[in-house]
Amino acid sequence: MTYLMSILMGLIQGVAEFLPISSSGHLALFQAFFGMENVEEQHMFFTVLLHFGTLISVCIVYWRDIVEMIREFFLGIAALFSKRPDRGAPPPARRLVMLIILGTLPLFVMVFLKGAIEALFVSSIPVSCMLLLTGFILFFSDRLARGRKTAKNATVTDALLVGCAQAVAIIPGISRSGATISAGMMRGFDRNFAVRFSFLLSLPAIVGANILELKDAVTAADFSTAVVPLLPVYLVGVLAAAVVGYFAIRLVKSLADKGKFGKFAYYCWGVGAVSLIAGILKFVILK
Repeated sequence: MTYLMSILMGLIQGVAEFLPISSSGHLALFQAFFGMENVEEQHMFFTVLLHFGTLISVCIVYWRDIVEMIREFFLGIAALFSKRPDRGAPPPARRLVMLIILGTLPLFVMVFLKGAIEALFVSSIPVSCMLLLTGFILFFSDRLARGRKTAKNATVTDALLVGCAQAVAIIPGISRSGATISAGMMRGFDRNFAVRFSFLLSLPAIVGANILELKDAVTAADFSTAVVPLLPVYLVGVLAAAVVGYFAIRLVKSLADKGKFGKFAYYCWGVGAVSLIAGILKFVILK
């Protein structure tokens, strides 16, 4: 692992994690066509750190929301045990906390399908098909009427359905941000709130994934000989992922607000079509 490779992987992670083009899909295609199936295993700890870099990006962009949500979370717990509970409508930040908790629940179902989902990374053909599907989702999302729902009036059903979109996006080739933002728009979310809710919803997902992967990463590598010497190289990639991720989030917010979110559909169609044709040719030749 060189500094150049670390920076390159950080750039790819920062861009693909937040732009609606499916980071997992690109990783699967990269591994399938270049015979790099063992790269993630060899540098599993680096993969975890890259996700941490994208987590930093979300925290920087939405730090005010996060601080307010943490505050309202503890105030909400205190209100539950108060002798004089507040019977009025909860503040928007407290409702947002509840909506994110609800939206995270569908992910637990996908834990039982982990083996089947990981099997999809082996072949480029299903990944290519999912990228084509992502393109159609993005294309039609821009043609939806502008909604008005925010944290004040979004419902439990809204949160669960957006959460289901996030769960389905674990399938490589389906963009997490594209699926969740589009699902929010379909449920009548204000475009700015759809983007905001999507990225805030990614926080528990990224943290949860890192916790699950961290144990495997620690046990898979000898820290004294394999990981510690590479930490400076890894940290450069993390910085690259965080910086690029910050600007990627800003770009998505701007394009969604202008109704140009569907522009990414053409990229997904192009990559999906080329990789599908290449995958079929590779299958035919090897056969």
